[in-house]
Amino acid sequence: MNDKQHTIKAPVTVRGIGLHTGVEATMTFCPAPIGHGYKFQRVDLPGQPIVDADVDNVVDLSRGTTIEQNGARVNTVEHTLAALVGLQLDNVLIQLSGPEPPIMDGSAAEFIHALQGVGLEEQNALRNYYEIPDTIRYMDNARGVEIAALPLSDYRLTVMVDYNSPVLGSQHATLADIGQFANEIASSRTFCFLHELEHLYKSNLIKGGDLSNAIVVVDRVVADEELNDLAKMLGKPRVSVKKEGILNNVDLRYKNEPARHKLLDLVGDLALVGRPLKGQILAARPGHAANVAFAKKIKKKMLEVKTNPVPVYDPAREPVMDINRIMQVLPHRYPFLLLDKVIYLDAQMVTAVKNITMNEQFFQGHFPGNPVMPGVLQVEAMAQTGGILVMNTVPDPENYWQYFLGIENCRFRKKVIPGDTVIFHCWLLAPVKRGIAKMKGQAFVNGKVVMDAEMSAAIVRKDNA
Repeated sequence: MNDKQHTIKAPVTVRGIGLHTGVEATMTFCPAPIGHGYKFQRVDLPGQPIVDADVDNVVDLSRGTTIEQNGARVNTVEHTLAALVGLQLDNVLIQLSGPEPPIMDGSAAEFIHALQGVGLEEQNALRNYYEIPDTIRYMDNARGVEIAALPLSDYRLTVMVDYNSPVLGSQHATLADIGQFANEIASSRTFCFLHELEHLYKSNLIKGGDLSNAIVVVDRVVADEELNDLAKMLGKPRVSVKKEGILNNVDLRYKNEPARHKLLDLVGDLALVGRPLKGQILAARPGHAANVAFAKKIKKKMLEVKTNPVPVYDPAREPVMDINRIMQVLPHRYPFLLLDKVIYLDAQMVTAVKNITMNEQFFQGHFPGNPVMPGVLQVEAMAQTGGILVMNTVPDPENYWQYFLGIENCRFRKKVIPGDTVIFHCWLLAPVKRGIAKMKGQAFVNGKVVMDAEMSAAIVRKDNA
């Protein structure tokens, strides 16, 4: 799995009809900055409102997942989101000229091909994974649905379905490596049973449904008169089926294509959690309603952790910024450059590391015989960490100075001594306005807070300083 965030190198457009609305639409995938996530934009509506791909924005689950925000609605988002997750993309703006993404061939393959065609671009920030901490379960006994997430340092999914059908029978599909999504899962098409078709049509759904973009499973003998009615409903001169099988005798791309498509849907629906996941997902008889309910449970668990963040530092992991890159952004130099590396950076927060050794110049005069890092230098190191975050808000940080303006509610909770590794973590309390930033910062040693403070800083262009 990728360590760094990714977007696409250039915009790319697909066109087609929506499965349920039947409205033709143009959909353009656009590059987006670090920390942007997945957002849809209804460019056909006044003000071109944005709809965040967030489970809290789900408003309808009628044979697809529909989200709504700012008075704008986007239908059937799961295939689009599955393609983004399957390519391990993090930041993409999806501009849409209608109410629903094009259904294309009923799978995510054409989205994958379009995105791969323009190329993926690595961004200078680590992916903000949510690692499943312990087992999370969802059950719907009435429908026989069960979904579980287990801890794992990777993202794997297994789906089991049983439609009590002589055509499909019991099936399962597994994706052991998310990097194989494009090859193993993306081309699996959406499907329904013949007995569902008329109900869906009368429910004002599948207006864009066609035998070229959906598989219709026939699990009973069908009379010629009914086939003629189906042909009229689907706008075809005729339709046929060999006994029990697939309408118009379409060949399946895989023996377990329906199970693979259910896995595709699950990947897309779980994207609404808002962060890339690490965990083992096991799902029996999943559907959009269950997927979204499960995604809400994961997000609730995720937010519980987020309220008390303790950054994790892996020394073996490549940093976002090494000391050379830090010196390109900050004007500080020895002995006043107090950071060694930056291990996380996005538009809202930053995490940096300082290794404390007895060789630090300040230990020569600060409590000889009882070396303690001066609190004022802990504050300075925190301010430099915040400076990295503030400089990240401008495209050309080398042309700016960053000045420390103030500090409030500063507390020193534990001594910092030689041998400690201090993790400095800062985040914006409000958007940067007129070059002024307000931040909250915490310093951790061995997972415990040793210092915290609120700070304000200004960034000024060098030619105006």
